Amino acid sequence: MRKKHILLVLLIFSTFFLCFANPQDSLDVYLFYGDGCPHCKKEDKYLKMYEEKYTDLNMHRFEVYFSDENMKLFGRVAEGMGADVSGIPFLVIGDEYIVGFDETLTPGRIQSRIEECLTRKCTDPSRRIIFEHSRDMLTDEEAGPVENETEQARGERERIITLPLLGDIDAGSLSLPVLTVAMGFLDGFNPCAMWALIFLIGLLLGMEDRKRMWLLGMAFIAASAFVYFLFMAAWLNLILLFGFVLWIRIGIGVLAILSGGYSVRDALTTRALQCALAGGEDRQAFREKLKNVINRNSLALSLCGIIVLAFMVNLIEIVCSAGFPAIYTQVLSLSSLPSWQYYSYILLYILFFMLDDMFVFVAAMLTFEITGMTTRYVRIARLVGGVLMLLIGTLLIFRPQWLMFG
Repeated sequence: MRKKHILLVLLIFSTFFLCFANPQDSLDVYLFYGDGCPHCKKEDKYLKMYEEKYTDLNMHRFEVYFSDENMKLFGRVAEGMGADVSGIPFLVIGDEYIVGFDETLTPGRIQSRIEECLTRKCTDPSRRIIFEHSRDMLTDEEAGPVENETEQARGERERIITLPLLGDIDAGSLSLPVLTVAMGFLDGFNPCAMWALIFLIGLLLGMEDRKRMWLLGMAFIAASAFVYFLFMAAWLNLILLFGFVLWIRIGIGVLAILSGGYSVRDALTTRALQCALAGGEDRQAFREKLKNVINRNSLALSLCGIIVLAFMVNLIEIVCSAGFPAIYTQVLSLSSLPSWQYYSYILLYILFFMLDDMFVFVAAMLTFEITGMTTRYVRIARLVGGVLMLLIGTLLIFRPQWLMFG
């Protein structure tokens, strides 16, 4: 027992020495981050570069998502600096702090602050707080040994999640391309995604000019895809901008669970799966507008009219199918990727989202019959999509690092 107390005294003394006896040309920097936070990952890349560049820089990293002790320390440091913490990464350099990460502004701000504090000694109010926290933790360990789990060991922990209908699912087997294809394809079976195209095909089949039929139909599909791309790109940029706020990820996770539960209930209990936002009067009005546009003598005016109508109807109906894009772009933002890869994945998503539309259109143009997706297949797709959203929502809230693919 005496030996343990001696060791405790030595540890406290060494911590005290490190905290208060650093040479004046040394600088302590404290990073509070989350395992699974994409902004934290990007910022840490720059911090590692600065560690190599400035040999007198001492980095202290504290993971807060999965460590209650680090979260408590985070709160104490933020309170000591008078910071109203809204998210992570939270970086402390001297008596200043930086919340969040913007790739165009934050790296330069961090570097200039580091150079400033290495040139002149900056006050460090966090040092005493961290020393006291370390002392308290060492004292608590007298009650018994505590098993410390490394981040790598935590990441390799069993990733099995049990969900209704699907049973056990290995979340570690997910990959971003597979997830992109699956979510895009399942999203395409949304009842709101096809009714307008079915109306258009019904009108096109009565035309004699086959070239005109193909041009108008493909223009409608291309315009619909473009609207969806703009919507998803806007979602992605919004999440990348504010993604450091913990509650945004939690909120989208809750949205995924609610949307998934609704889709599962809808698939199991609803007889006729149809878009709730497209009532009879709205559909009739849209059909009349389509007639007027298609029957114009000028092909150019017909094309313009079709494109405008596609924009209008898809902007309205996108409210009905906003769940999948919002959830997917949140997952996409968790991976640290170049901008072109983000948009490439969105294009891949849209390709499979529009796949059923293209199949129905091409089949109708070749056979002169409207062959829509049967209720049975739509029901199965809604059921599988709902369960997938339940899985992703659960991971976004409790294990976001399992959704990081970059």
